[in-house]
Amino acid sequence: MIKLYGLRMSNYYSLTKALLIEKDLAFEEVKAPPSQSEDYLVRSPMGKMPSIEVEGQFLSESIAIFHYLEQLSPGLLPSDSFAAAKAIELACHLKLDVELVARRCLPEALFNQPVSDETKSEVKRDLAKGIKAVERLMVCDPYACGTELTVADFYAHYCLGPAAGMARVAGVDLLSESPRLGELLTRMAVHPSIERVTQEAAKK
Repeated sequence: MIKLYGLRMSNYYSLTKALLIEKDLAFEEVKAPPSQSEDYLVRSPMGKMPSIEVEGQFLSESIAIFHYLEQLSPGLLPSDSFAAAKAIELACHLKLDVELVARRCLPEALFNQPVSDETKSEVKRDLAKGIKAVERLMVCDPYACGTELTVADFYAHYCLGPAAGMARVAGVDLLSESPRLGELLTRMAVHPSIERVTQEAAKK
């Protein structure tokens, strides 16, 4: 059985959990807050979450974990090789150029620790570029990459949602000028695997 390490508060932990549910793979959740302890770094070299354990072997980084899960139970990448790569490309832009950019404002958004005006200005500038990149790649007909549900839809939900909240610190209404993205988030929020993750997170 796959062991999933991390905390439900993490959007990438929740993303990975939703993927496991979507693929109907048996797994066990193990509470493991981020740490720089040696035993944790064996599981996740940067001390981040999530990570998984499979028969004593460990894997970190959500996109790498997805790649492994997709090999076990295909279904979230198109059969066409180039289309599959485009779904991964979109997922990467959502993570690297939107969510991780907005995350610079996380200290103020979640912990009331002010970030500098310079940081807010940089976030505003970089988010504008990131959202434009995502908009160029998004199809939203009705899913992120077209008619098929793909991993990009899961990244859209778990990256755009948190990013929109953190971006407000920089004075950015992330979704106001992109109704397509808002509609996608609304659709994915009630997708069964994601809805289950949300409901279970609310219980604890």
